[in-house]
Amino acid sequence: MTEALDRARAAGLASAAAATLPTEVDPLRAAAFFDVDNTLMRGASLFHLAVGMARRRFFSGRQLLGFAMAQARFIMRGTENADDMAQATQAALAFVKGRQVEEIIAFGQAIFDDSMIDKMIPGTLALAQEHLDAGDQVWLVTATPIELAQVIARRLGLTGALGTVSEVRDGAYTGCLVGAPLHGKAKAEAVRALAARESLDLQRCWAYSDSTNDVPMLSCVGNPVAVNPDPKLRAHARACAWPIQDFRARRHVHAAAGSTAVLTAAGLAAGLLLGCLAVRRARS
Repeated sequence: MTEALDRARAAGLASAAAATLPTEVDPLRAAAFFDVDNTLMRGASLFHLAVGMARRRFFSGRQLLGFAMAQARFIMRGTENADDMAQATQAALAFVKGRQVEEIIAFGQAIFDDSMIDKMIPGTLALAQEHLDAGDQVWLVTATPIELAQVIARRLGLTGALGTVSEVRDGAYTGCLVGAPLHGKAKAEAVRALAARESLDLQRCWAYSDSTNDVPMLSCVGNPVAVNPDPKLRAHARACAWPIQDFRARRHVHAAAGSTAVLTAAGLAAGLLLGCLAVRRARS
């Protein structure tokens, strides 16, 4: 347990240290911290990146299968699973080991503009814009690699992003993380570290997430909000009298959870198959 906490603290400190802040931001203002996957964006941002990179022949359709399986489990459970996240992280690290950071950033920019922008959830985007209009800082806090998280933040006009930090040597990825993925308690550590660096009063700050795994982050601010919450977070939010916002489509809210998950997973499998066939045709 102590080792896990140390790794979470190391991940949080590394993420806060890697976060860049525009010079024009007023440090005395409050901040809003937004989770990304299923809070701001439908599905897992890392999976969307993987699909885009596969289409650009960064890796094969067979390698994409691991990402697809993790995404299907992610959808059907309606929440994050630590084992699935660890497997996805290790797979991502293996793919980028030895590759230049600037190359991955370029991929992220192109893929966001091509497909991720359509995955954004309008209601959550509106909340972020309200904070910007009020003069607040708006930060993404996600287990997604910090390079992709920063691309998303820049494209959306947000203040910045906290994400998982990988080791970089001579401008290339080593295949190792700094600490652990920015997940669970690590997110709270990153938020606290950033607040200390920027002199933010966390009691004046806001946090938004869909996942019960983000209770530590939600609990460290004065204004936590459950957005599109999973069942456990919904129950926790009700018990704590936290506001709940649900921006999922009405047909998804009223559909049977099991059947919706199966249909989504089936669509994912079909899309994967078509993608693999397209890659094979292009190669032949």
